[in-house]
Amino acid sequence: MSIGFRRHKDTTAPQSRVQPASIIAIASGKGGVGKSFLSTAIAGALAKAGRRTLLVDGDLGLANVDVHLGIAPETDLAAVIAGWVELEHAVTPVSGGVAHGGFDVLPGRSGSGALAELPNEEVARLAAGLTALALQYDHVLLDLAAGIESNVMRLARAADRTLVVVTDDPASMTDAYAFIKVMKGYAPSVQPVLVINQADNRQRGRQTYEAIAKACQTFLGFRPPLAGIVTRDPNVREALRQQTPIMEKWPTTRAALDATQIAESLIRGWEAPMSDHSHSPRAQM
Repeated sequence: MSIGFRRHKDTTAPQSRVQPASIIAIASGKGGVGKSFLSTAIAGALAKAGRRTLLVDGDLGLANVDVHLGIAPETDLAAVIAGWVELEHAVTPVSGGVAHGGFDVLPGRSGSGALAELPNEEVARLAAGLTALALQYDHVLLDLAAGIESNVMRLARAADRTLVVVTDDPASMTDAYAFIKVMKGYAPSVQPVLVINQADNRQRGRQTYEAIAKACQTFLGFRPPLAGIVTRDPNVREALRQQTPIMEKWPTTRAALDATQIAESLIRGWEAPMSDHSHSPRAQM
């Protein structure tokens, strides 16, 4: 794999930082919990807050961020790994690019399993490339494939924190706990943080969080913090149907406001107590 890091060909590209941006992986134990939608919504919320944001479609088997956003990228990670383009040149701006309140996307190969079985060394090189690319951003979001396969864990290990998306479905809760357990063994330095999605209301979302947090405390010896609760919102289905970022068309709808609260938590760096619960993440860890 040939990965280079020349300056972005767009002259409005963000300037390099002294330290790379924190990489936040977004994961789930099972599919169908709204992980990719949340990735795009949080990226949009960070951009609206003036943060230079890169969203990486890290689902190496079934990438779909470009479909969610309604974009047709000229190139993607598959072309990077094949050596046809450099990593930095595979970045595609969304909603006008970072200079106009949008964010950048590093797309995968939509509807293809070509990258699912990458050798270990290729995944490691990709992770190192993302760390270098993070020098140009305030936040890098890494939308992982669902589950606990080895390549998912290798990419998760490159992150500083992992937002684990879970719903109140029993299978989702069980698999979210399994993901956290495996990740803590595979990447103990990566902090897992819970996001409850598709909650009927905030009370039900809180109950789902407490159930998983209690299991982690009992069997793993720690209580993961809560990033936020995203309540059910009919506009989410419409945003997906129209392939339009929810922050662009429905920024004041419930799901958008909930995603904005999560983005605010990322900006704070978990140093302040969360409004949804009484325990600060730093104290819980």
